[in-house]
Amino acid sequence: MVKNKLHLTISPVLRYFSIVKVAFYIVAISLFALTACAQRKSNNKVTGKTIKKSVMNNNLDTATFANGCFWCTEAIFQDVKGVEKVTSGYTDGHTKNPTYKEVCTGETGHAEALQIVYDTASISFDELLEIFWETHDPTTLNRQGNDIGTQYRSGIYFHNEDQKQKAEHYKTALDKSGAFDKPIVTEIKPFTVFYPAEDYHQEYFNNNEGKNPYCSIVIRPKVDKFRKVFRDKLKSE
Repeated sequence: MVKNKLHLTISPVLRYFSIVKVAFYIVAISLFALTACAQRKSNNKVTGKTIKKSVMNNNLDTATFANGCFWCTEAIFQDVKGVEKVTSGYTDGHTKNPTYKEVCTGETGHAEALQIVYDTASISFDELLEIFWETHDPTTLNRQGNDIGTQYRSGIYFHNEDQKQKAEHYKTALDKSGAFDKPIVTEIKPFTVFYPAEDYHQEYFNNNEGKNPYCSIVIRPKVDKFRKVFRDKLKSE
């Protein structure tokens, strides 16, 4: 789906924010979660290169999530305290150096995704997962609202065993808890490669609010609801 077209039907703005119910279950599950291990350092391949730890900050780690249109999800995670950098891009496909146009065909195997660099001293992977689960619908296969196709699938691409165990634990626990009305279809797979999207996709909401109706009709309501629910996790008020 080409996103510069105006989406007139905004269905699941949604269960997306039956968020209070999901939040309750996540907090409950967290109390019985696996004993938190220190997050392991990881070297993450990004278009053939390696993300290196900051010389000044050895607490940096990386998470890779796919949860719908990256224009929306980038705007949410950029607001999170402890998140150092959010890059929109493509992951888990077979086409090398894909373009946005190619990914939109659904034939590259890639999902629209975020590469999130975060400070583990300020925010944990568990907290990032909480935001991930609550800010999209993980029960719709290859779809988020009006965005349809395999490129909009829900996925967690783990960088180490700790991330894998936590992602699988929360997925299983949320399914058992009945937090969602349908089974979670989020795929949990090892991280392989991440291709940053074209420059005009980066900081999209910040650069295009007021220019593209998609920002005001779709992204702004999601960001506002996120800020209201996750007030304690925001960088600033």
